Amino acid sequence: MANTAIELVNVSVTVNHAPLLKNVSAGIPKGKITALIGPNGAGKTTLILAILGIIPHEGEIFFLRDGRRETTRPRIGYVPQRLDFDRGLPLTVLDFLTLSSQRRPLWLGYQQAKRDKALEALREIGVEHLSERQIGRLSGGELQRVMLAMAISREPEILLLDEPAAGVDVSGEALFCEFMTRVQREGRLTMVIVSHDLSVVTGHAEHVICLNRTVQCQGGAPEVLTPENIMAVYGPHAGLYRHGQDTCIHPLHHK
Repeated sequence: MANTAIELVNVSVTVNHAPLLKNVSAGIPKGKITALIGPNGAGKTTLILAILGIIPHEGEIFFLRDGRRETTRPRIGYVPQRLDFDRGLPLTVLDFLTLSSQRRPLWLGYQQAKRDKALEALREIGVEHLSERQIGRLSGGELQRVMLAMAISREPEILLLDEPAAGVDVSGEALFCEFMTRVQREGRLTMVIVSHDLSVVTGHAEHVICLNRTVQCQGGAPEVLTPENIMAVYGPHAGLYRHGQDTCIHPLHHK
């Protein structure tokens, strides 16, 4: 319990009489990277939204502090798989990052502390050069990195990432993996990533939850990511492929 950040107890989500999650019980370890994997439609994003409190659910979601169960959410950073917005908005990346962190209107100028914090987050993710770019002119990969910078600028205790490497180029994926390595080494964040890229999962996640509307298996990455477990979760839409010197399991069809 003392080493657990989030405890899920019989969490179920039903929308229009259709069960999206059913009796999900799992523990997410504190200060580690947990990967949430499963086929398309397994309820991975639904579970993230339930943790955020965005959608109603049955069951209990506890956030543990000093071994005590609490329902009050700590500071949580969130990077969605995609962001829908009017790409014609006259907002720069710096405007976007400071918009939710200061109370006075942006046309009155930035508070210097907010500006410095936003620039520091952009610098940490390696995209400081985008600060004056209009947000609607970013590529998908650039927008993902800006969203990650916004999430960490709030100094979260928990970071939830839904397919954070989707749509990024090779350099962006390398930066993301470098960021995960640093988080893993420092142990200062509890991170949950939803990913279909099992090479990223095997390379960085310390804990894995296999989900297909309910928990199929969970535990340390080496014990969970076996060919037998992956085949059980993904069914026939899974196969083996070569990744560097290692053999990895890959969901062949997840769209």
